[in-house]
Amino acid sequence: MSDDSERKSKIPASRKLLLKTLMLQKATEELEKEKRDADEEKSRILEANVPSLQIAGLSLQQLQELCTKLHKQIDSVDEERYDIELKVKKHDIEIDGLTQKIFDMKGKFKRPNLKRVRISADAMLKALLGTTHKVSVDLRANLKSVRKEDEKEKAVEVTDWRKNIEAMSGMEGRKKKFDTSNA
Repeated sequence: MSDDSERKSKIPASRKLLLKTLMLQKATEELEKEKRDADEEKSRILEANVPSLQIAGLSLQQLQELCTKLHKQIDSVDEERYDIELKVKKHDIEIDGLTQKIFDMKGKFKRPNLKRVRISADAMLKALLGTTHKVSVDLRANLKSVRKEDEKEKAVEVTDWRKNIEAMSGMEGRKKKFDTSNA
């Protein structure tokens, strides 16, 4: 009984629920604050880098010049953005290569997480060959069958060894042995 009382939580369930709700409220407040800070930072940077346009009272020629000037700025910013993206991609590839070299040097390799799949032979063949083929495989049909005759032939060959030695002794025996091995 003393083990059960030690394992039980000392905080009641209602208190736990209250703490969870308070934590969630605090987390949502923090997220909203981060969003507001990010929006303020974005607007501050835009105000610093992009001045407001004064188009009131401009003639058509001046508006066209302003548009061409803005298009040139947009093109230069797009080129910079494209260059920065390429640099980032290049650095990412370089980082991946270096991490792979580190794993190779350590001798540790990342093993992909594989899922164990149970599938029958029929379902596997159906998946490989397509749904048009209806295949049922008897895996035991292709096994080799063992013949009992081979064992019987070996048993017949074994005879009395004394007779065999007497027959093979002398020159005739050696000649018989030589003739039987070539045949």
